[in-house]
Amino acid sequence: MLLLVSVGCSQPQEHMAAAINPEDSVSMMTSYGVNTLISDSGVIKYRIVTERWEVNTVRQPSRWEFMKGVFFEQFDEQFHVQAYIQADTAWYYDQQRLWKLRGRVNVRNINGLIYTSEELYWDGIRHEFYSTVFSRLVTPERTIEGTYFRSDESMTHYMVTNSEGSFLASDFEKSESAPSDTLTSK
Repeated sequence: MLLLVSVGCSQPQEHMAAAINPEDSVSMMTSYGVNTLISDSGVIKYRIVTERWEVNTVRQPSRWEFMKGVFFEQFDEQFHVQAYIQADTAWYYDQQRLWKLRGRVNVRNINGLIYTSEELYWDGIRHEFYSTVFSRLVTPERTIEGTYFRSDESMTHYMVTNSEGSFLASDFEKSESAPSDTLTSK
């Protein structure tokens, strides 16, 4: 009888699940079929089109995720398209103002420049693009390929290293060993 009384008077035991870690968090917001305009000081600068947009402020670093691809258009003050960017997958880290674009990354600007790669970073603080994987840059004058790329946001001043491509002889100082029409550099 004493045994039954002691078992019946014991403290109730709480049944708790394991703690949720920040890395196990789910998105704070998920939007589908997004077509939105982004403005800066009241002037529309960009349009973002994506099938799925997830915002997660709990994960560190906090981020936006575009796992179904993303398409950007950049506008001038008269709302004319200046450039577009397209990628299969993208992440935006809001505290660093950094875009990480992966998959089939394509950039095209109003000057006829076409950039393709499997990965591209867009740094909003330094206002530049960069990549450390194979990239192909096509302009109306030439085609350049390399494994390191850095450029300003307008893609008018860029650098490609570890590159190869075709160049006009006028791009280099005259030398006796250079052919007169084109040069190939590796």
